[in-house]
Amino acid sequence: MARPQNRNPNTPAVSDDPLAHLPGYALRRAANAMMAELGSRLDSIDLRISEASILLLIDGRDDMTSSAIGSVLDIRSANMVPLLNRLSNAGLIDKVRIDGKSMAIVLSAKGREKAAEVRVVTDNFESELLRRIPAAHRPHLVPALNALWR
Repeated sequence: MARPQNRNPNTPAVSDDPLAHLPGYALRRAANAMMAELGSRLDSIDLRISEASILLLIDGRDDMTSSAIGSVLDIRSANMVPLLNRLSNAGLIDKVRIDGKSMAIVLSAKGREKAAEVRVVTDNFESELLRRIPAAHRPHLVPALNALWR
């Protein structure tokens, strides 16, 4: 029988893996594999997953502060500063005053173009990911995953 193309040849078959029946283990393995694949695809447009996530999150918004972005994406504030600095240095984001003391992180014109590239990459990735799931399970996948963390 032919080996699936997306399977690592060094990974034991499910029948040989005593942990494969554990949902948490299977979820971690699937998440790691999918994030590695998405990361590789985003490399082609010179972005990391966290950077791409920020661009998608703030696209079309003018009210997202760095702390709000960090909260939504579960990024600690100490990690937000260098991350936002990289995006700013690349000319992808700007800061605009929301009120007397808060600054929103918004996309620059170049950032909007890059966000459009990110959307193409992620839309293709998400479509291909769903095609790997049996059709009967597709409508339940995202609700089931969301139930685990919400």
